[in-house]
Amino acid sequence: MAATRDPTAVSAVAHRDTGGRQRPAARILAGLIALVASTPALAGRIERVDPESWWVGMRSNALQLMVHGEDIAGSEPRLAHPGVRIDRVTRVASRNYLFVDLEIDAATAPVDLEIHFERAGETETIRYPLRQRAPGSAARRGFGPRDVILNLMPDRYADGDPANDSLPGYTDRADRAEPGGRHGGDLAGLSERLDYIAGMGYTMVWPTPLMENNQPAHSYHGYAVTDLYRVDPRFGSNDDYRRFVAAARARGVGVIQDIVPNHIGSAHPWMQDLPTPDWINNRGVFQPTRHARNALSDPYAAAVDREDFTRGWFVASMPDLNQRQPLLATYLMQNAIWWIEFADLAGYRVDTVGYSDTAFMARWTGHILAEYPEFSIVGEEWSLNPLVVSRWQLDRSSWMGSGRGMPNMMDFPLAEGLRRALAAPEGGGDGLMDLYSILVNDTLYPDASKLVLFEGNHDMPRIYSVLGEDLGLWRMAMVYLATAPRIPQLYYGTELLMTSPTHRDDAAARRDFPGGWRGDAASAFDGRGLDARQREAQDFLRKLLNWRKQATAVHRGRMLHYAPDAGVYVYFRHDESQRYMVVLNKNATASALDLSRYAEGVAGATVATDVLGGGERRLDRALDLSPRSALILALD
Repeated sequence: MAATRDPTAVSAVAHRDTGGRQRPAARILAGLIALVASTPALAGRIERVDPESWWVGMRSNALQLMVHGEDIAGSEPRLAHPGVRIDRVTRVASRNYLFVDLEIDAATAPVDLEIHFERAGETETIRYPLRQRAPGSAARRGFGPRDVILNLMPDRYADGDPANDSLPGYTDRADRAEPGGRHGGDLAGLSERLDYIAGMGYTMVWPTPLMENNQPAHSYHGYAVTDLYRVDPRFGSNDDYRRFVAAARARGVGVIQDIVPNHIGSAHPWMQDLPTPDWINNRGVFQPTRHARNALSDPYAAAVDREDFTRGWFVASMPDLNQRQPLLATYLMQNAIWWIEFADLAGYRVDTVGYSDTAFMARWTGHILAEYPEFSIVGEEWSLNPLVVSRWQLDRSSWMGSGRGMPNMMDFPLAEGLRRALAAPEGGGDGLMDLYSILVNDTLYPDASKLVLFEGNHDMPRIYSVLGEDLGLWRMAMVYLATAPRIPQLYYGTELLMTSPTHRDDAAARRDFPGGWRGDAASAFDGRGLDARQREAQDFLRKLLNWRKQATAVHRGRMLHYAPDAGVYVYFRHDESQRYMVVLNKNATASALDLSRYAEGVAGATVATDVLGGGERRLDRALDLSPRSALILALD
């Protein structure tokens, strides 16, 4: 098992990392301190305790420790501290695990608890930190329609520390010439580029998972985690992550962590020593899912199909966690709380939420929201059916039990609808009419404004390619994304018109961001080597996103839209102080728009300000539209 990740966390006689190597001087010193406290020691039986630390003043007074070490089940834990007691000790099939449930009184002060593990007259003692929470931690706010989210792949964004690109004990070594290999991007690179991210107008950043992925190949994407409590050292350390989040917050940018409660990587140490036989679905044997995602919502679905969808594995390298196992369920819930408190997160993006056990996910979500009522959690359910997506946002007793639905969901139906509508020829209900029609499904959602609308992500072809590398259509997509009644999310490189095949090709859609590596011929960060179109697109998006920061009518205003006519789609966003008219002209030719049909939205305004182009537009006459154009007009 991996060693303790934080030098102020649990100390014990022996701490080893996943490769079995003894950690450096700080670890040795911690071991010596604990050795002094032992009477006599159990020969370093305790290798690891998860979570490695906790906090006083949490709403829940329960904490479950997973203690790992050779034959640790043969010991008896003892604790004597006012306000903290051992409530239960659970021994499982593997004698190398011991689960210790603590109760922590609300009035308990921060302390390093001494927990003694006794066996046959021998004792090993660990010091377990209970820390003070940061002021206002429970009241932290997540993200919402006022925000714009940047999704990026850390390995492909910027390499700030080439020394950690390849490390001993990690077989997947850096090779930029290998499309599916590691390229060396890291937290140091992300930290160096925060001014660029904030300057572009992003207020939230969502990196794909940063947790350790000590897989033999394709570890760069992060979705096959081998240590749920440790940042992959090829990205940096846990403390580097905490410093990155703090630096982002100082620039007005929150950090959303990509979390994966559904599965782990096949190289996770659990797979060599499962705590219980049912820790992994299908008793640890690979059985692929059929991906029948409609089965959970289908009133006619066979029970076997529902089970298969939830309990099947993606691939053999990603064992599917049995979230119905109560000890594992607690482990996963505590892991989510730990990262929020440790790193000061603004939100979670939950990978493959649809494949998770629904009752567990309801408990998981409810547990987090009980501690942080304003925290944001956005689930990924890759379905183009709004009914399937909306199910996860509903608080429905038939499956939620005592839990909660997802506050936010990724809006795959509208995202795909946007791409399809702009790429398709107009006519016959296709094109803009298709985009207009999708919004009727907002009646299915408890709060459609909390859905995250995206133009692309790390699993999809690049939007500029999907739109035939048409800059006008690309601008229309960006304006719709910024003004629709949603939380917008963009994918790194969209501002540079990065391309890919129009079918799924992960390597092509995840290319390195120019300027993130020493010696790059082009750089997005200073404009060096960019062509005229890339500079134009980057400037356009920067202006659009920074304007959006003060557009309260877009953040919280009502939506009024009109059925598209002759390749033109018009809609309005308005609140008590602002009114905006958005006009998308998909035609390849200029046209004049008769405004008489839009009287309800225009509502007497005679002059408007062109938000992106500057100048005034008269509204008491036909509105001149440029080919393939997107207008945002601020109405007087």
